[in-house]
Amino acid sequence: MTGGNTVARRTAIEWTEATWNPTTGCDQVSTGCDNCYALTLAKRLKAMGAEKYQVDGDPRTSGPGFGLTLHPSALRQPYSWRTSQVVFVNSMSDLFHARVPISFVRDVFKVIAETPQHTYQVLTKRSTRLRKIANKLEWPSNLWMGVSVENEAALYRTNDLRSIPAAVKFLSCEPLVGPLPGLDLTGLDWVIAGGESGPVHRPIQPEWVRDIRDICIESQVPFFFKQWGGRTPKAGGRLLDDRIWDEAPTPIHPPNAGSGVATA
Repeated sequence: MTGGNTVARRTAIEWTEATWNPTTGCDQVSTGCDNCYALTLAKRLKAMGAEKYQVDGDPRTSGPGFGLTLHPSALRQPYSWRTSQVVFVNSMSDLFHARVPISFVRDVFKVIAETPQHTYQVLTKRSTRLRKIANKLEWPSNLWMGVSVENEAALYRTNDLRSIPAAVKFLSCEPLVGPLPGLDLTGLDWVIAGGESGPVHRPIQPEWVRDIRDICIESQVPFFFKQWGGRTPKAGGRLLDDRIWDEAPTPIHPPNAGSGVATA
């Protein structure tokens, strides 16, 4: 068993508490994007008239309601949250998309720095851009930076992540669609793994997950197993070898901070 404390389960995403989307929309860049939940959700939200999802993306890489869009008005939202949050930034986008200006990335980082009562989790598949602009950003201590690593072809992202000065660096191996031979957790602080869900989900193999867990134990890195996946996210449950693995870096909240839920 590795070190760390457990994550409060207060949203549909088990490893966070809240979402905040200063940008929406994205484009597929790797095999982990093939069955993107956000793309499907954006199409539904556009049909419902949701203001943030009225810009269509390129049909070859995106879709209805999923065109990359900046939302400057959303930058004000974290200042109004009355209790501390663990916040997943851009659950419906990628902050390091090529069409997000570095000036806007800086604006997001400024909000994070000015709301130290919250812990922010940023996740990207665009680790090359992350690495290239990292030295042009001021990195707040309450920002956790992660990269998606869905199969062996995406392992290069771990090296990009290692090169940046984030206080906490994590991997999201979800949807895990292949083994991760040679996974090196040197300099990394947390690993999340999980299977794909949806009507055309790709099956996950138990040995892929066990290998990641065992590397985490050997490397003394907290391990969080989110789901086996299936037609629905909860179809296969979360048990791995008769236990739930929900470890996280310590502390997940700043000292003396409260907790609560907000979604944006």
